[in-house]
Amino acid sequence: MSLPPVPPTRIDFTPEDADWIAEKIKEVLGTGRLTLGGYGEELEKQFAALHGAKHAVAVNSGTASLEIMLRIADVAGKDVLIPANTFFATASAVIAAGGNPILMDTDPTTLSTTAAEVERRLTPKTVGIMIVHIAGFITHEMPAIVDLAKRKGLWLMEDAAHAHLATLDGKHAGTFGWAGSFSFYPTKVMTSAEGGIIITDDEKMATEARIYRDQGKASFFQNSHIRMGYNWRLSEPHAIIGLRHLQSLPQMIANRRRIAAKYDAALSSANGVRPMLPPKGCAANYYKYVVMLPDGVDRVTLKTWLKDEHGVQCSGEVYEFPLHKHPVLTQLDPGNLTGAEIACGRQMCLPIFASMTDAEADRVIAALDAAKRQGLV
Repeated sequence: MSLPPVPPTRIDFTPEDADWIAEKIKEVLGTGRLTLGGYGEELEKQFAALHGAKHAVAVNSGTASLEIMLRIADVAGKDVLIPANTFFATASAVIAAGGNPILMDTDPTTLSTTAAEVERRLTPKTVGIMIVHIAGFITHEMPAIVDLAKRKGLWLMEDAAHAHLATLDGKHAGTFGWAGSFSFYPTKVMTSAEGGIIITDDEKMATEARIYRDQGKASFFQNSHIRMGYNWRLSEPHAIIGLRHLQSLPQMIANRRRIAAKYDAALSSANGVRPMLPPKGCAANYYKYVVMLPDGVDRVTLKTWLKDEHGVQCSGEVYEFPLHKHPVLTQLDPGNLTGAEIACGRQMCLPIFASMTDAEADRVIAALDAAKRQGLV
């Protein structure tokens, strides 16, 4: 009998989790307070504490958290540096807030950018820098980027959508700059079904974020609108789901790290792939386990063969195309983004999730060995 497929990812809720969530949702249905209530506040409190931040503001998506931060930074008509290798929302949030995204190239060895590249892309209209922690890794360049931002009088924010509880030298993603944005989309290391959150040590940022997320109202109980906000609230049912998953987050990440260590020990150029390893001092959360393929490997053919012949389903890349290759964003291309194109073209993400078994990881490793023998890598 053939084995079941190894999925690219899996959302992990136990039967006990499901019972607890159902009970709490039934409770809030009885109270009628279905948004901006006590469970949302508790999610904020616990998330901030886990990440060593003073404040957290829950919203209805990671995209919303980015746009709120950028609106508070007043980027309209100004330039914001963002990496070319990132999700569409990093750029679209800048545009929605009225700013101009300026693309930075990628270091293919880290999937992030460098302080030198930040400095190279500065313009007279640059007001800030958005660093993205791809796959749950924090680049070793972060201290140098922080210092550069301070020297140039620029703010620094983090798109930490992938990086829940990831650290560099003990410092959490989302706490290196003015504010950090996280996603709770279902593929992430924790989820609230849909949702996101902002963390910051700046009380003004937190206060403004709470205004912006609720249609720009001065308070929840009055219709006096003082900012150009939007409906970015997180509902109580979503907060309940997120709160339950948050309580399991440290253990879920420990499980991901166990699988990643197994991959690290088994994979090398001998398998035809180069694992993306975290830099010294970085405790990655392994939202994705990224390997780099040799130049010339047909990634689509390889992934199809792994799925059809071995039941190994690799997830989507981070990312298949850099931003300037998307038809709606071609106008952003500043030229010389070769590193981003290489990084996007050669990477592949192996299955990894909190409930993954050693046997499933062994099947992935064996499938890659077989692909090497077949000359596919």
